[in-house]
Amino acid sequence: MIIVRFADEATQRRALGFLIGRFSGHSWASGEVAVPEEALAPMAREGIPFTVEGPATHERILSLRNSLAIGV
Repeated sequence: MIIVRFADEATQRRALGFLIGRFSGHSWASGEVAVPEEALAPMAREGIPFTVEGPATHERILSLRNSLAIGV
């Protein structure tokens, strides 16, 4: 899995709509989305701009979960 980020909420909604039913993944309120590496090329072909944040390591996922708990 790879963590990606979209430029704005509208692009994220468009991307999630495209991904649902095609690929598994997970999104966080912070804006990051975990997608399989195989989803990157189809999103690019679809014209959905995104920024790769890096691999979805266990530590990275924990930091995404914990960042919301700290902010509350």
